[in-house]
Amino acid sequence: MPPKRRPREPVAPEPRAPRRFRVVDVLTRRVLQEDGGVPETLELLGGIPRANDVNVSIWEPGEDRWRLLRIAEQEAVWARRRPG
Repeated sequence: MPPKRRPREPVAPEPRAPRRFRVVDVLTRRVLQEDGGVPETLELLGGIPRANDVNVSIWEPGEDRWRLLRIAEQEAVWARRRPG
């Protein structure tokens, strides 16, 4: 009879990197914020009158690219912004 296997040590997940955002003006295509954290992004969005005025992207570290927020994600971010 073969010997019993020892249980493997569980591998601890790597800590998640802080979320990084890019905000681009829709009309001018000017980058309003590049690689900003959550507090900075929420503060910036507080000064923007409508969600349709900007595109908000999030950095995807595993894919090494910016991804435009989905509608539900953008609504969630917009609801948490700090109106100025």
